[in-house]
Amino acid sequence: MNEGASGYMIEAHGLVKRYGKFTAVDHLDLQVNKGEIYGLLGPNGAGKTTTIKVLCGLLKLSGGEAYVNGKPIPDRRIAAQIGYMPQETALYLGLTVHQNMAFFGEIFGLTKREIGERERDLLEFINLSGWRDEMVGNLSGGMKHRVSLACALIHMPPLLLLDEPTVGVDPELRVSFWDYFNDIKSQGRTIVITTHYMDEAGHCDRIGFMHNGLLIAEGEPGELLVMTGTDNLEDAFMSFSASDRKGAEQ
Repeated sequence: MNEGASGYMIEAHGLVKRYGKFTAVDHLDLQVNKGEIYGLLGPNGAGKTTTIKVLCGLLKLSGGEAYVNGKPIPDRRIAAQIGYMPQETALYLGLTVHQNMAFFGEIFGLTKREIGERERDLLEFINLSGWRDEMVGNLSGGMKHRVSLACALIHMPPLLLLDEPTVGVDPELRVSFWDYFNDIKSQGRTIVITTHYMDEAGHCDRIGFMHNGLLIAEGEPGELLVMTGTDNLEDAFMSFSASDRKGAEQ
């Protein structure tokens, strides 16, 4: 594909990632439109996190090719266009919440004024305004997760890659997270989110079911329900995964 020719925010062809003899992602084809929320759903070990890390350029491809905003990965030019929130905590525990956010803001070239404005808004969004000067190491796991999300958002990137962003978040705050994600989408920005919470998939414009490193089904949430004749996405996933196993056995 010629650089810059794609109309997609993300385009991957035959994406493969192996660890020795184990294949974590198996010839994945993926297209994510600009300005949509795309959900990668599946159980733990399905290959969701590996896919996100490959798209961030953190893992080297074993096969295939992928592009972010028309540029092949890995490419340093796209780093500032991505906001990445890992599943594991990637914060400096010996620094305060403010210092962590300032650090990530400075990495992306924000001024002190820009950092201050965005920090204020983001801390209010994640409901941690009162913990601005608290050491991150003293926070609970759920609080650390929220700070990690704020750090991923601080430079207002056009693409957000969020790996299980609502884990450890109480139900009320989960609702506000999705309200915020929809607000981000309304600004023309793109979100790819991984989750094993099937009830969250209804918030996505499109979803892809992953199982054993494979993308076994893809479409709008309502379309997948119609295709399987089910009334919830958990049953739809089970239907697709059963079909996938049957096909593998034949």
